[in-house]
Parts: sequence; C-alpha cells; structure tokens
Amino acid sequence: MSTNNNGSKILSQIGLTGFDLGYAVIALAVLSVILLIVLVLLIIQIVKSGKLKKRLDMFLIGKDGASLEQDIINLFEDNKNLKNSSEKNKKDIRILYKKVESSFQKMGLVKYDAFNQMGGQLSFSLALLDENNCGFIINSVHSTEGCYSYTKEIKNGECKISLGQEEAEALAIAIGEAGE
Repeated sequence: MSTNNNGSKILSQIGLTGFDLGYAVIALAVLSVILLIVLVLLIIQIVKSGKLKKRLDMFLIGKDGASLEQDIINLFEDNKNLKNSSEKNKKDIRILYKKVESSFQKMGLVKYDAFNQMGGQLSFSLALLDENNCGFIINSVHSTEGCYSYTKEIKNGECKISLGQEEAEALAIAIGEAGE
C-alpha cells in the first residue's frame, strides 16, 4: 500500500488529490492513438509530396522558373497572334467571297454556222454569268461580208430582249439547265 500512498503523495504534492490514474491511462492511450493516426497521415503526405516533386522535376527538366515563365508568355503571345491571324483570314475570305460572287463563274458556249455557207462553225453565242445568273450574252455572227457582234444583258437568268436559238441554248448551258 505504500505505492498507493506514494502515488497519492505525488498526486497531492502536484495538486491532483482527487484525480484517478485510470483516466490518465485512458487519456494517454487516446492521445497515443491520435498521435499514431497523425504520424500515418504525415507519412502519406510526405509520400504524395515526393511524387508531386518528381512530377514537377520532370516538368522542369532543363528549365528554371524564369525560363518557364518566359515560355508560357511566348505561348500566350503565339496564341494571340494566331487568333489575330485567324480573324484577318476570316475577314479576307468574306471580301474574296463578295468579289467572287460578282465575277463570272458560269459559261455557256454554242458554236454554229450562221449562214450554212462558210463551214467551220465560226459563229458563236457565249453566255457569261455570275453566281446570281446576271451577266451578258455575246453573239458573234460570221459571214462572207464580215463579222458582227451583239451583246444582250442577262439579269437573274432572263433577258428583256428575245433570244435566238443559239443564245437561248448558251444561256441554258451557263445556268445549268441544258439537257434537262
């Protein structure tokens, strides 16, 4: 019993006379478990940190922080230049499309012998149209006395002046209606 008295003496000297040592042992065990859990979590974080450091080292091989920053800035500038270039290209394409829209894209040509006397089919009707089927027909008639050329305006695939057979055929070819 002297141990108990000695233990009580020690507890009373430090001012813990009513304190039960069983609670102290339980508290010590709980703190040990918490310490063990914290230690395991610390080891896990150290391992994860090591893996992350390895990945970062692989990413930065041959690079220092300043050169990596400059590389990122260069990539940003390149991206900005590509975006500006793309916008300029889109604008240029729209301008070209407008120009092409009004240029002659469709053609119909019919060669014929106007007077059945010369041979070689030297006369012709040529229809030139844009995307909207607007343009003109040139009719060139060759005879023994000379060559005569006539033009007729075409708007939306139609002519206000009556067309000859060859002119109508050339217009149909240009519009894409020939042979239908």
